[in-house]
Amino acid sequence: MKKRKMAVTALDQTIADLARTTDHTTLAIWAADCAERVLPYYEEQYPTDSRPRQAIEACRAWARTGVFRMADIRGASLAAHAAAREAPEGRPAHSAARAAGQAVATAHVPAHAIAAAIYAATAVRDAATADEDDAATVREREWQYRHLLELQKNRVA
Repeated sequence: MKKRKMAVTALDQTIADLARTTDHTTLAIWAADCAERVLPYYEEQYPTDSRPRQAIEACRAWARTGVFRMADIRGASLAAHAAAREAPEGRPAHSAARAAGQAVATAHVPAHAIAAAIYAATAVRDAATADEDDAATVREREWQYRHLLELQKNRVA
């Protein structure tokens, strides 16, 4: 059976619902955290290409400062997605770079955080062995859900 392009779990809707109740800055932090967890998949394959890392750093800078320059956000996102296109589809590096591109795009549109998390989970799935990929994906999505809950709680406190 051919695997889906994107990882899918039973938690997807629950995470999406939680994200809709989360403030914009918290979503950006969460998206950057999700993307950074899988960034080693990209950097191990392409150690001299910093475009995905720069996208995550741009996302964190926006979350920290609130300074938004569309050209910077868009440029960082497009650069990370270009890096993804250069990595073979279906490989962890591809989805890790996509996660970074989506994470920084969260500064512009909060819903990109959900895509960043799904791409991160897809990178984890693609890095796992065939007999472990479903369980690895579920573990990643469970971490993402718990982490978003924790970030929400800490932002309110």
